Order: sequence, then C-alpha cells, then structure tokens
Amino acid sequence: MHETFERAAIGLAILGGIVLAAIALVTTGGVLSRWALGSPLTGDTEIVGYGTAVVLACFLPLCQWRGANVIVDFFTARASATLRAGLDRAGALLLALMLGLLAWRTGVGALDQHRYGAETMLLQWPLWPALMLMAVPMALASLMALYTAVTGRNGALPPARERRG
Repeated sequence: MHETFERAAIGLAILGGIVLAAIALVTTGGVLSRWALGSPLTGDTEIVGYGTAVVLACFLPLCQWRGANVIVDFFTARASATLRAGLDRAGALLLALMLGLLAWRTGVGALDQHRYGAETMLLQWPLWPALMLMAVPMALASLMALYTAVTGRNGALPPARERRG
C-alpha cells in the first residue's frame, strides 16, 4: 500500500507539473500576442483557469503523503510526542473527511456538468473533464490521509538524525 500511494502521488504531481508548464506557455503566448499583435490569445484566461484547478488538485496527494502540508505547532511545540502524534492523527482524519467530501461533490459536479453540456465561454471546452481531473486526486489524498490517521504513517522521510541511526 505504501509504495502504491508513493507512485500514485508522484505520478499525479508529474501530471500537475506538465499542466503547469502548459499554463506557463499559454500565459507567455498570451503576453507575447498582446505585445506583438496587439490582441489577446483567444481563451488564454480560460485555459489558465481550467488548468490551475487541475494543477492544485494534482499536487494535493504528494503534499499529504510527504507530510508537507502547513502545520501550525505554536500551541503544541512543548506538548509530549504522544499528544502531538494523537493530534496529527486527528488532523489527518479531519482532512480525510474534508477531502473525501470535496472529491465526492466535485465528482457529482462533473457528472452534472457532463449531463448539462456545460462549456467554457470562449473555447467551448466541456467543463466536466477538469472537474473529474480534480476529483480523482482529491479522493486519493483523502485515502492517504485516512491511512495516516489509522496507521500514524505517511510517506515522509524521518528527520536526518533518525535515518542515520
């Protein structure tokens, strides 16, 4: 299970990186088009918005799996390791529930958008694929958070001082 989560998280992060590179190219093309031709690249803002949602969702599983989410430990810095571990598990459970809910509702939204034939305004791209591409990584991140909540483990490497031992 551990290796499957690792590979899936890395694969989705690579997909997110590819989409992010495409967004950068479209943005650059839009700026150059405005500068050189005096007119915008048709649909560039739609493409950026469409892709950004997918990119953000694709990086969620790797952040969750590597324990790279933002943690505010101001109030728990002096707490015992047992208490911090318990709070981390409770936080992972809450995150699993929230991401599961978001994945479910995003998937339902994708099906609704498909049924109604919703499209972007200028390019007339269907909206449902972007929503589905968001739902899948959110569902995976939810499963990873649930795994962390149950086992107390994720894919994060232990601190260097613990690895040497």
